[in-house]
Amino acid sequence: MPTPSPTPSPAGFNPLFPVFLKLEQFRVLLVGGGNVGLEKLTAILRSSPATAVTVVATWISPELRALAAPYPRIQLHERPFAETDLENHDFVFAATDDPALHRRIKAAATARGLLTNVADTPAECDFYLSSVVQKGDLKIAISTNGKSPTVAKRLRAMLEETLPEELDTVLQQMTVIRGQIQGDFAAKVKSLNAVTAELTGGPAYESPATRRWRYVATGSLLALGAVVAAAWRKR
Repeated sequence: MPTPSPTPSPAGFNPLFPVFLKLEQFRVLLVGGGNVGLEKLTAILRSSPATAVTVVATWISPELRALAAPYPRIQLHERPFAETDLENHDFVFAATDDPALHRRIKAAATARGLLTNVADTPAECDFYLSSVVQKGDLKIAISTNGKSPTVAKRLRAMLEETLPEELDTVLQQMTVIRGQIQGDFAAKVKSLNAVTAELTGGPAYESPATRRWRYVATGSLLALGAVVAAAWRKR
């Protein structure tokens, strides 16, 4: 049976495939020790601090050295880039101010089948770094398809301010709730939907036991109210 052809992307469609990597299981080469290299290393360590990173640069800034110091899996090499540096690495970041060097790195990395991020050159990138919002285990990555990092940063700031810190507590509790829910897959999905409905303005979740006792309590209050009303009328 022939493989169906992919549907053409509509105008304005972002074709990037979103994925969250366990980056600590890979090896990263970062070429550049200035401000751009510092920015890339900061992004890597913020999300995946256990990642093995090799930094190669003719000059490594004191700020980058200070950032790398607490991380034993980061190696710093203050010398010119050599194509042999690409060996035994899985991802490459070209983060210098030398476009010619970037083209050389990109060509050599592509020949070896390595994925490359080239600073300030979206057309040369195999992948982009996202603006990331994190609330504990909740992580949201924002992409503008390389069009506007500024817009992505503004959206990140808005979400960081809007999303409550308690969301992480909700996630931890959901893990416990999911383990306690009985029934088949459809029933579990229905129950989890009920639990999370309040997060989006829906009705709050009640377990069957809680609902039953709420009915009992409501009935008792109504009965008591009727007794009080009858006694008041006899006065």
